[in-house]
Amino acid sequence: MKIIQIDKNDRKHRRAFIQFPFDLYRQTPQWVPPMQMEMRKLFRPDYAFYQYGEAAFLLALDDDGQVLGRLTVANNHRYNDFHKTRTAFFYYFETVNDQAIANALFEHGFDWARQQGLDQVLGPKGLTVLDGFGLLVIGFDHRAAFGQPYNKDYYPAMIESLGFSKVKDIFTGRLDRDLKWPEKFTQAANLVTEKIGFTAPELHTKKEVRAVIEDFQMLYNESLAGPAGNAPLTDEDMANMVSQLLWIADPRLVKIIYKNNQPVGWILGYPDIGRALQKCKGRLLPFGWLQILLESKRSKWIDFNGIGIIEKYQRLGGTAILYSEVYKSVMKDDRYIHGEMLQMREENIHILLEASNLDIDFYKTHRQYERKL
Repeated sequence: MKIIQIDKNDRKHRRAFIQFPFDLYRQTPQWVPPMQMEMRKLFRPDYAFYQYGEAAFLLALDDDGQVLGRLTVANNHRYNDFHKTRTAFFYYFETVNDQAIANALFEHGFDWARQQGLDQVLGPKGLTVLDGFGLLVIGFDHRAAFGQPYNKDYYPAMIESLGFSKVKDIFTGRLDRDLKWPEKFTQAANLVTEKIGFTAPELHTKKEVRAVIEDFQMLYNESLAGPAGNAPLTDEDMANMVSQLLWIADPRLVKIIYKNNQPVGWILGYPDIGRALQKCKGRLLPFGWLQILLESKRSKWIDFNGIGIIEKYQRLGGTAILYSEVYKSVMKDDRYIHGEMLQMREENIHILLEASNLDIDFYKTHRQYERKL
């Protein structure tokens, strides 16, 4: 076995890096592939991340050149400048069930991080805001939502054997159409709406969604950037997010909560396209794009991949408004059967406290790890 760092100009190894999880999860119906087009962008010099960071892409190869594992280690200068840290991220970790391979990949990754002047490693955490984060530790029997990490059940033990320890857990909950929604919750949300003056206008067109992008960016940066351990979104980050999500969006599932015309909360929802990605194996061409577009029109599953409210209004009932809007989104018509509240951080106490009053099944847990170098 040998570990190599991919030369971004080496087409063979780029393809091998992208292809490996497709081979590894071939018999795993819960795994949802990424869009291969988006993965290929990782190796382009104009990829947005490289404006403020570097990344090393590693492959573990056997003596015949067959891939046994992969790993990405990244130095996000914008993150480190914002948080005053010297942190490396790891992401895209995949391997066959062999601890020695994991050890070799990470030792090379640790060496690269030390050469960058970094003193700790955090992950899994991706390069962009749309990359899922955390290692799945509970919920292996359930299909991943679009963009949500899925991994083999032996990964947590591997990571912990490498000296990583838990930073936090991240929960995913399921909200079904037949949820026993407490009427008092709706009454409380209506009372708060009237008393404080919240409004949540419904969006009907993608043009209207584009019109609130600036509000969404501001809210994300205020409610999630620092508290969630992220760096603020740049205009380029937003452009990348919009390009990936707008073509599958249902505008009714995107909500901005306002007070006196000032944005104070947000919900980002969209139809889940996981089944289409499984069918087309993540390829948009020649007809994958059509399968994905059709799935976005008929999917009965909503992904709520962001819910937040600025801290000032978290104790004034604003989170009740958010949940009420989520529930109304699921119940809007007969199309949707359930929604998934994706990756809610355990330190997000107010959001989780409100969830405890509802019949939401938190059936997946991802875990984020760190290790000192």
